Amino acid sequence: MHDRHSAARTTGYGTSGGTDSGGGTGTGDPGAGAEAPGGRPARRRGRAAAAAGVSAALVLAAALTGCDSSSDSDDGTRTKGAAVKKAPEFVWDRSPGTIAAVGDSITRSFNACTVLSDCPESSWSTGTDSRVRSLALRLIGDPATVSQRTWNYAKTGAEMADIPAQMAKAAARKPELVTVLVGANDACSDSAELMTPVEDFRTSFTGALKQLRAVSPKSQVYVSSVPDLKRLWETGREDPVGRQIWKLGICASMLKDSEDLGPEATARRARVQERVVAYNAVLKEVCATDLRCRYDGGAVFSYAFVGDQLSRWDWFHPSRNGQSRLAEIAYRNITAAGAPK
Repeated sequence: MHDRHSAARTTGYGTSGGTDSGGGTGTGDPGAGAEAPGGRPARRRGRAAAAAGVSAALVLAAALTGCDSSSDSDDGTRTKGAAVKKAPEFVWDRSPGTIAAVGDSITRSFNACTVLSDCPESSWSTGTDSRVRSLALRLIGDPATVSQRTWNYAKTGAEMADIPAQMAKAAARKPELVTVLVGANDACSDSAELMTPVEDFRTSFTGALKQLRAVSPKSQVYVSSVPDLKRLWETGREDPVGRQIWKLGICASMLKDSEDLGPEATARRARVQERVVAYNAVLKEVCATDLRCRYDGGAVFSYAFVGDQLSRWDWFHPSRNGQSRLAEIAYRNITAAGAPK
């Protein structure tokens, strides 16, 4: 899920003035007190020459600096009443017309239509299924137009380390908006010890945003939070079908031995939950450094996917109904006047 930053820069132009090397005068005249021809003291003539020199220096300085009463300071701003030139402020586009998606199986709508298959037409981000009403359909309009103006580069099984490569493909399209939803697979491993380290997660996400900015600096980025895997366990463990399916190895770090409430299993689930929270903190922090990036404020993490919002084939991925809820959350946040808190 993933793109981290772009900001306008202004350049200041400073002014410099030279000094008159011939403008210095001395007061310690070794001939002070001697009489000049005609009885006029040399000291008096020295003072007159010094005064003339000072007057000439002042006239020259006025000529050099008096042409413009305002000046450029080192930071590029104008002083003494002149207009200050500021970089234009970026305004979030609430109705982008082209969308590229990066992420994992959620954005590919895996298991939403048929078992063990991607169903990109039902994707929350770029899908054309009217039953889902994807973000693209809500923003752009009819399915034919959506197909021409959207690109889904997400891949089932992807982790954050895969997002820079996906983002490179998205950047080449120079879309007005890139959606990012990734991180569940980083936490869903065969064991808690194999989860992606938080700093590796950060490095990959930062690199993905840099990849985007190098090619498409004006693309906006909408970042969804990682879903709450522990809440998913709490929901599905009550269902006998869900428990049986999870025994096949789906997200083992969280869902393995789903009925085990012992201290070891509880500690394992808590560790996975903490990692997901840490991933979301990274998404928020890195996104905040990019002027054109908007994080969902933890909206997806906070949403409780239940019942028919989960795939009936794995009780893990969103169904069409769940995909529609993701689209609804994204649309609300992208079209809002301000970013979620």
